[in-house]
Amino acid sequence: MQEFDLVVIGAGPGGYVAAIRAAQLGLKTVVVEKEHLGGVCLNWGCIPTKALLRTAEIKHLIDNAESFGIKVSKAEIMIDKVVERSRKISSQLAGGIKGLFKKNKIATIDGHGRLKGKGIVEITSADGKREEIKGKHIILATGARARTIPGIDVDGETIWVARHAMVPKALPKSLIIVGSGAIGIEFASFYNLLGVDVTVIEMLPRILPQEDEEISKIALKSFEKQGIRFKLNTSVDKIEKQKDSAKVAVKTEQGLETLTAEKIILAIGIVGNTDDLGLENTQVKVERNQIQVNDWCETAEPNVYAIGDIAGAPWLAHKASHEGIICVEKIAGIKDVHTLDKSRIPGCTYSIPQVASIGLTEAKAKELGKEIKVGRFQPMGNGKALALGEPEGLVKTIFDAKTGELLGAHMIGTEVTELIQGFGIAKTLETTEAELMHTIFPHPTLSEMMHESVLNAYGQTIHM
Repeated sequence: MQEFDLVVIGAGPGGYVAAIRAAQLGLKTVVVEKEHLGGVCLNWGCIPTKALLRTAEIKHLIDNAESFGIKVSKAEIMIDKVVERSRKISSQLAGGIKGLFKKNKIATIDGHGRLKGKGIVEITSADGKREEIKGKHIILATGARARTIPGIDVDGETIWVARHAMVPKALPKSLIIVGSGAIGIEFASFYNLLGVDVTVIEMLPRILPQEDEEISKIALKSFEKQGIRFKLNTSVDKIEKQKDSAKVAVKTEQGLETLTAEKIILAIGIVGNTDDLGLENTQVKVERNQIQVNDWCETAEPNVYAIGDIAGAPWLAHKASHEGIICVEKIAGIKDVHTLDKSRIPGCTYSIPQVASIGLTEAKAKELGKEIKVGRFQPMGNGKALALGEPEGLVKTIFDAKTGELLGAHMIGTEVTELIQGFGIAKTLETTEAELMHTIFPHPTLSEMMHESVLNAYGQTIHM
């Protein structure tokens, strides 16, 4: 039986990052992966969807080219080429991980890993062959899968989840998306900009419900202006497949209603992959498909850890990677390892316009009883945003009125998913409004909106 210092089950953004850091620290490491390096994020999530959305951005620019003084004939979408480009990028990055494993002398075993207790992992390959390995430490990083609605058959033809929506054989004429979180909104933005008739169903009273309410309202107005329809406070009662379409029976505040579309996307969240991991052979505790861990990602079973989507919200790749590093450095005995502060995890939605945030929303800050100062700045007052032809949006900052602590930042507009890291660094450094005010932002840049929002919170706005 082969023995390792660390066995990582799952090669997604949590697992592969943990393995690389472990190898850097001198731990003999093996990664067990049943499908593909990079996990869902790289192969069927974060990366391929951004490639698709880049196509939508270019289409959006072409459609508005005349406002920039360029006359362009009507753009033609070659969906097969769009999908092909997306898949090539994912394959390229998966190959890159393989190279990183080779560089860091990390072993890999293809197959499904199950815990048998006492540090033993049983691996079943695709052809049914089994082998056992032993690890002094074991990290579970098996990720999650799309949540579905009981009784509704996701067939990949009429009813899709995200994986199917990334590889359409043809663009549907009409599409209903169930769920208005980041995944649902990104697909709504992509398909709408490519000319598909899109309707989004959301059971809550607003879209992007995890975001600051003010940002959600601006997003709704922008998406509706682009032609996306929304059914809020609406739940799905039944989906009935037809020959070339599906009927969706919904419950609204006004009563029952039936919607029809060629394709349906279920984007109602994810479920942790805790099944068939052999957890019954351990003391690992699971609640609602999430493994319970402490601040160091340790489970109730000695020397067994869990990171990423199976270890709870927020379900983000960068959170999983960060947990992987914290977990491994703790295992390696590094001093002064910091635990994960979830208030410093940024969240991004790569729609058009983009949405990004970090920290407390205004409502949450008030709910916690904090006295706050709120700053706002709109792109219409920013020279770079106007030059780019992107005058809509908002940068909103929230400060503790007593201490000046940056409690949260919430943004909607062009490239805000790149800008948000500036506030991420500020929160990590425990920056107050004073340091942000004294920071020199280059001109002309979109980042100046961040500065102006801070100034606005304290009545010192210059350009609005």
